[in-house]
Amino acid sequence: MSEKLISRRGAFSLLGLAAALALPTTVLTTSDAEAQAQPQPSPAAPAPAAPPPTAAAPTAPATPGMTRRQARRAGRHERREARRNARHMRREARRNSREMRREARRGMYMQSNKPIKQPQ
Repeated sequence: MSEKLISRRGAFSLLGLAAALALPTTVLTTSDAEAQAQPQPSPAAPAPAAPPPTAAAPTAPATPGMTRRQARRAGRHERREARRNARHMRREARRNSREMRREARRGMYMQSNKPIKQPQ
């Protein structure tokens, strides 16, 4: 029998499949005693409303890794913006010089239709 190596992608897919199959079995194996021991909510008592977590307020203080990552992101953003501005300036310069060349050609063509003055 030949040995076949498994790729990382295949290994992770098998791991995910195993986890997906293991989750329902652990939920279903709760004993009746444990299920009855859990408090049942009464229909008259409303469920406590927990405020939804907001993405704007981080729950943990900024770690050094987080601040480094944010600094790298800010640096990338600034470099990207500088590249965009430089590209825009180059395009504008090419566009302007192209327009000037066109105007110069049009001017030459218009001048060629004029009669040439002969020296006397």
